[in-house]
Amino acid sequence: MQTSKKNKTSKKKTILTITENYVPSEKESFMNEKQLLYFKIKLEKWRTIVLEDSEKTRDNLQNNSVPEADIADRASTETDRALELRTRDRQRKLLAKIDAALVRIKEGNYGYCTETGEAISLKRLDARPIALLSINAQERHEKHERSYREE
Repeated sequence: MQTSKKNKTSKKKTILTITENYVPSEKESFMNEKQLLYFKIKLEKWRTIVLEDSEKTRDNLQNNSVPEADIADRASTETDRALELRTRDRQRKLLAKIDAALVRIKEGNYGYCTETGEAISLKRLDARPIALLSINAQERHEKHERSYREE
């Protein structure tokens, strides 16, 4: 895994690489170039997988449009179709979140809570690379949602 970065003063290309088994560590400075590259690659791979799944869903919806004669078969087909459409909508929303995370990496504010500005833990980012909130901020947000939903 590698990327190149231009050094403006010497006009040389510096190639930053990470190994396949690299895992960001708390011992490193937070969101250093290696960590940013790690998360960028992770997000790009995820994006590719989601796009491939989305393409399969689209192809399946287009190719399986033969009307069923039996009413039970038709109902089953419509249920499957509705589920695939719902899945495709979720994939579309996920792609938007992945793209937003990639933009945050490019802009240099990836890994920081959008509510508090504090660093989001590496474990949380590794589990959910599109995270916008730290664990504490996410818990407050969920508690707030639950309290207003119950009213």
